[in-house]
Amino acid sequence: MAAADLSSDEQALVRSLYQRLSNLRRTHKQLDDYYRGAQMLQVLGIAVPPQLRAFEFPLNWPRVTVDTVVQRQHVRSFSLPEDPAASDPLWEIWEANNMESQSVLAHLETRVQGHGFVTVGANPDDKAHPIISVESSKSMIARIDPRSRRITAALRVYYDPYQANAPTQATLYLPDSTVYLDKSGRWGWTITDRDDHNLGQVPVVQFINRPRVGNFVGESEMQDVLRPTDMAARALMDLQVAMETHAVPGKWAVGLSDKDFIDARTGKVADTWQAYYTAMTTSTSKEAKFGQFAASDLSNFKTVIDLLAEQVSAVTGLPVRYFGQNTANPASEGAIRADEVRLVKNVELKNSLDGDSWGDVMALAYRLATGDQVDGHRIRTDWDDPNTPTFAQKADAIQKLVATGIISREGAWDELGWSGARKDKERERFKDDDAQVWGEYLKPMDESEAGDEDHGGTGAAGDGGQAGQTAQDAKQPARKKDHAHMAVQRE
Repeated sequence: MAAADLSSDEQALVRSLYQRLSNLRRTHKQLDDYYRGAQMLQVLGIAVPPQLRAFEFPLNWPRVTVDTVVQRQHVRSFSLPEDPAASDPLWEIWEANNMESQSVLAHLETRVQGHGFVTVGANPDDKAHPIISVESSKSMIARIDPRSRRITAALRVYYDPYQANAPTQATLYLPDSTVYLDKSGRWGWTITDRDDHNLGQVPVVQFINRPRVGNFVGESEMQDVLRPTDMAARALMDLQVAMETHAVPGKWAVGLSDKDFIDARTGKVADTWQAYYTAMTTSTSKEAKFGQFAASDLSNFKTVIDLLAEQVSAVTGLPVRYFGQNTANPASEGAIRADEVRLVKNVELKNSLDGDSWGDVMALAYRLATGDQVDGHRIRTDWDDPNTPTFAQKADAIQKLVATGIISREGAWDELGWSGARKDKERERFKDDDAQVWGEYLKPMDESEAGDEDHGGTGAAGDGGQAGQTAQDAKQPARKKDHAHMAVQRE
């Protein structure tokens, strides 16, 4: 197709979105470097010359800050209150896209960059299972209506790995169509394909970390620890230099020249290293005097790092032991739970925000799979408990909920986080157990037994023993029916 097929409004939209994405590119790279521990330290160069930059050792506190939150975010299930039957199709679509693992990437991207994106598209090979894709924040940008807080347009660019600064392709997402583009010239784009899906909404959902009113870019979870991390890294670099120059006690000698240092093992002149680092030297000079300086105390570096770790713990809400500072050995279970209160509340808040976004994602996927439109705000996202309970604690709590009738056996399985396949397997096992226990009572009766039961109550009046036996037999079918009814009720 010709470039003219892209309307002037669409061309302006692409340029605007791409410019915004380009403006964020430096920030994206910086945050990505901090998460990987590959950031470049800023030093004054007064005490430590630039030649010693090889001693840089960035403490990766940003990764600890992000991973600790992401590791506690695990989606358990989805539910639609007004349509309980929709829960299974929603979870089936989720599992078909391997979102058990892919959702971690969305949470990680959102925590690192402050915002993340998920796209939903039709699956040409399997209409019942639309494609859900997690996109990189470094390659995607969206325009959001501040009134409705919905995406009105989004742009996804693709960079040539050999020309990192020049995108070669792009995808423009609009409410009624998805446009695929190739780069032509500096600002021009050529349409290669257009999918007019007429959904009436952009098939893109944005996740935001630490949202503010009117701010749809978010803030990185690492923001509060970047500067303390740099300070701690500089302290460690200085520590390494001090270890090289002050940790080993310096030696002094007077009344000697270099040739007066003799290796005691060989009797020859000792080399410079032996003279400096060992005491295995002798001298024939009568005026020789030896001694050594006191080694420097390097504990001041540890004091600085400990102070910074405490400050990072204070601003992030993470326990100070996560940054290498142990206050108890070992910490008791109650102390651990009390120490993680702010962390757990932080994860719960992020689950609430991300749950809204996942609800929008699954509403889009459900609409593409079934043709039925549902409100994403009505889809509830259930999460695993972000606390750190032991399995025994969890099992005991669930058992009490079942015993008091608050939840059912199936509800207990949900609390344990079992998958649908695991639940089906347990249902079959319970069914097999019931068959073994109640199998004799559940067998159908043949016609002869049915006839005997119809006449089992008659007998000679004078034959008391026979009449009693007949009466006892007449009660047996009723007991069989009662047992059968109990088995059916148990299933």
